[in-house]
Amino acid sequence: MRQIILDTETTGLDPALGNRILEIGGVEIINRQITGKHFHRYVNPERASEEGALQVHGITEDFLADKPKFRDIAQEFLDYVAGAELVIHNAAFDVSFLNHELRLLNRKPLRDYCPSVLDTLKLARELHPGKRNSLDALCDRYQVNNAGRTLHGALLDAQLLAEVYLSMTRGQGSLLMEAVVMQPKIDRQNKQKQRTLRLLLATDEEIALHEGQLAEIDKASAGTCLWTQLGKS
Repeated sequence: MRQIILDTETTGLDPALGNRILEIGGVEIINRQITGKHFHRYVNPERASEEGALQVHGITEDFLADKPKFRDIAQEFLDYVAGAELVIHNAAFDVSFLNHELRLLNRKPLRDYCPSVLDTLKLARELHPGKRNSLDALCDRYQVNNAGRTLHGALLDAQLLAEVYLSMTRGQGSLLMEAVVMQPKIDRQNKQKQRTLRLLLATDEEIALHEGQLAEIDKASAGTCLWTQLGKS
């Protein structure tokens, strides 16, 4: 399964007020392994950042003056994320900005390129109700080193979130984790019927076939078949 851990930095909090994306960072994960195939672009937002946003990311208008505009990197970005599940902390925020940028270019919304979006903030709130679930708080909780995060940066935050996400899901695929999170809570009045699992024992014929298969494996491996050795102990 291919996933992209994604983060953006913006000029402000609301694209409806004319705020734009100024940095995009992505980290690729395939089958729960970080591949090293990152995406990182600074973007000229064609406007200044609001003071509050500037204090968060520290990326100045002068620094962005010679950077490409979103329209210049849009196809490259879409090629990178196409077909992947996006994993984003507070996904509604980043998705709204990305959709705004795509709409300005008369492009289709993000959902037409990516099959699903997993919000790690929502997941963290399900796993840790009543606790702080900011990225910094999750780094502390899961012992992910974020000492270099003095200011927000899209690629750095995506890299930290990738480590946090893998720790949060503890070896399970995202689809399995979503199923666990989304399943209905157990009825406290025991309205749900409990199911009893039946234990089926192997027949004599099945046991004989199994032992024959082990004998063939032991013969082919010159007597080193672990299962056969354990059976003799």
